Amino acid sequence: MKYEMNTDLDKCFGALADPVRRAIVQRLAQGDAKVGDIVDMFDISAPAISRHLKVLEDAGLIEREVDAQFRRLRFRREGFGLPLEWFEDMGAFWRASLDRLEKHLNSEESPHD
Repeated sequence: MKYEMNTDLDKCFGALADPVRRAIVQRLAQGDAKVGDIVDMFDISAPAISRHLKVLEDAGLIEREVDAQFRRLRFRREGFGLPLEWFEDMGAFWRASLDRLEKHLNSEESPHD
């Protein structure tokens, strides 16, 4: 298996490493929200939430949209394509590895007394 550095994947996993950001993503996966709605979800400052939103936006997991006087946030399903692909590749790798191990173990002759 070839290992490559991928800054987009790193940004995505880094963004999702924080529980506040994961909660924001989970909320937005249910539907769009105003920034104020997200701020109200947590007992932390609005500037701190803004920094979390910036990280999620930079990772391509959410997008902001100005809607009249409101700033709307939207979940970006396509932003999860790269990490899902990575998980699928890792799943295929481990399934193949375990299949080889099982085949090897089954081909070993068991000792007879």
